[in-house]
Amino acid sequence: MIWDQLQLNPTITAALQRAQLKSFKEVVCVSGLDLQRLTGLSQAEVQEVLAAAAAACRSHSPVTALQLQRGEHHGYEFGLRLGVGCPVLDQLLRGGLPVGGVTELSGESGAGKTQLGLQLSLSVQYPQEHGGLNSGALYICTEDPFPIKRLQQLILEQPVLRSDVPPSLISGIRFSDQVYIEHTADLESLQVCLSCRAPLLLAQGLVRIIVIDSVAALFRCEFQADDWLERNKQLLAFSSSLRHLSHEFNTPVLCINQVTDVFNQSADSLGPSSSSVCPALGLAWANQVTVRLMMRRLQGMISRGAQTSALRRLEVVFAPHLAHDGRDVGVWREGVCGVLDAE
Repeated sequence: MIWDQLQLNPTITAALQRAQLKSFKEVVCVSGLDLQRLTGLSQAEVQEVLAAAAAACRSHSPVTALQLQRGEHHGYEFGLRLGVGCPVLDQLLRGGLPVGGVTELSGESGAGKTQLGLQLSLSVQYPQEHGGLNSGALYICTEDPFPIKRLQQLILEQPVLRSDVPPSLISGIRFSDQVYIEHTADLESLQVCLSCRAPLLLAQGLVRIIVIDSVAALFRCEFQADDWLERNKQLLAFSSSLRHLSHEFNTPVLCINQVTDVFNQSADSLGPSSSSVCPALGLAWANQVTVRLMMRRLQGMISRGAQTSALRRLEVVFAPHLAHDGRDVGVWREGVCGVLDAE
């Protein structure tokens, strides 16, 4: 029998057989409470089953080049992207965020970073044919309270943002039930979340994107300038956990990052030094991300009907599959959208 491969306690194996669960994938897609109800096992026994089944799902057979080319390999979704929900931005990103690897979104306060993180937490819940991954989102807040009112507004405005999706499909998605929120006040609680809570949600198929808002907050408050060596060690351990989760569960990870000022003073200039910004945490962090995006707030306002928005710009700083490019965007009631030339 398939459950004999897991080398579980015979009592647990018998309970799984009585519940008529016939595959490892079927188990990891069932919530812990439902699995406990179906099998009559204790909570500790259910956690043991979930961990063993998830490990069995990951230990698949080798993949051939032909399977990769055709996208046939179980567990490997070739070229899969998570769309933003805006055609202009999805075109910029060639379909959206890659499911494998860590994407960083940096920018100044008020640039619209959290708005885009919330939008992706809803976009992930759509079927793949509409740019989603047919699953939920884990949203980890490290500094500010979760913006629940804004999320509710985005949910109500989904028919406006996603006019390409049948209204019956939108009304059938329980968006708020599939956004799992965690608050981590220090690095220790963040690592516990990434090592315990996140793998369980991913293994059960309940989430398919991790959003961390923001990655710089905890490192900035817990380390002083003289602690740079220890900070870099912690930063590498943190990024290693993110990459492991992304590749193990084939899921996109979005890290929202703050920025720091960079001052340039030319030798012959008599005026004040000019200032620009760059993502926080330096090269130690920059070398760990696969895609780096930046949102900037520009001068001027734009309008759309009765709505107005400050003009912003989303830019690709670097990515292995994207050209360095950008699009002007606005933040509207329905979400972050690219600005057309006519606007």
